[in-house]
Amino acid sequence: MPHPLSLLLQRHSAPSRQLGEPAPAGDELKALLHAAIRVPDHGKLVPFRLILLRGEAKRAFGERMAALSLRLHPDLPESKREKERTRYAFAPLVVAVIAHLDPDSKVPAIEQQLSAGCVAYNLLLGAHALGYGAQWLTGWAAYDREAAGILGLAAHEQVVGFVHIGTPQVDVPDRERPALDEVLRVWTP
Repeated sequence: MPHPLSLLLQRHSAPSRQLGEPAPAGDELKALLHAAIRVPDHGKLVPFRLILLRGEAKRAFGERMAALSLRLHPDLPESKREKERTRYAFAPLVVAVIAHLDPDSKVPAIEQQLSAGCVAYNLLLGAHALGYGAQWLTGWAAYDREAAGILGLAAHEQVVGFVHIGTPQVDVPDRERPALDEVLRVWTP
């Protein structure tokens, strides 16, 4: 019988450029998304939403991000333009996780953002549990208001991350993790 924490102890990111078909679809995708939104949510605000990018939509989004990047940086070298065009093209599924903040709530914005961040992490865990690979990325487009407009975000919304999901095409080694005693201390008065 596997250790109850083995899922958490084995989870690691798979680089988006190394993710290919298949990705979750149909009922499996719905189950993953239902699981992903089961997060802590102070005030029951539901401070998150999801935008799926698949197929042609990924290419079109990459083209728009490349055009925006070129407009913002006219001297952008061709290699970086190509990187912008293809950034969302590799994994068959990209989920944009959006923090949908309620500025009038007594719940601090950071707690609302963390709730949305938990959705992104649940996508990583859920993808791993289903046998897929995933990577949570941000990049400049996650912080740019014009990019947010292309995604149709309101002024009180922001991208928490783009979670790329698919099947790893190569074995992905885990990275070195910090030793617990390096990051843990016990507070005493």
